[in-house]
Amino acid sequence: MLRDKLKGFDIILASASPRRRQLLEGIDLDFTIENGGDIEEIFDPTMNVMLVPEYLAELKSKEFARALNHNEILITADTMVLCDNEILGKPLDRQDAVAMLVKLSGKKHKVLTGVFIRSNSKSRSFTATTDVYFRDLSMKEIEYYVDKYNPYDKAGAYGAQEWIGYIAISRIEGSYFNVMGLPVQRLYIELDKFLSD
Repeated sequence: MLRDKLKGFDIILASASPRRRQLLEGIDLDFTIENGGDIEEIFDPTMNVMLVPEYLAELKSKEFARALNHNEILITADTMVLCDNEILGKPLDRQDAVAMLVKLSGKKHKVLTGVFIRSNSKSRSFTATTDVYFRDLSMKEIEYYVDKYNPYDKAGAYGAQEWIGYIAISRIEGSYFNVMGLPVQRLYIELDKFLSD
């Protein structure tokens, strides 16, 4: 069992996301949270979009504020939404949030989360992909969500676990938890492999 293998290790989640914290707590692993530091999410525009989240998760890991001790394992992640081959990050303002939700309305989009796991001697990374289908949304529904909730800290301007997720998502193919920001089932497996390598 993974909990047994992790005895003697300290897991650090470098994320300010309350959803990632909640999801990692859900798999009963002991961990601490440290600020990963803000990075400029800049990448080569010619990069394959499917590789961007993993690249940014690795960048967050490299920019971690301090050196790791021999028994520490650092986890960083980056989530993005991809619709019509366009990356939708966190919205800049209300207008941007509304525009993103209009774009997602009535369409299938992908949620990709790149995860980077590292100690001071090795690393492992992966990307989880989930297909999400939105029903057609009215402008009134979109504006209600943007005005009543906080879409500004979420890729694609929405939280699956919030009102918009309840009324907009008609189908999901893949991990629901990935849509929330951390594919914990896959992370559990990858952490086990990381410790076995």
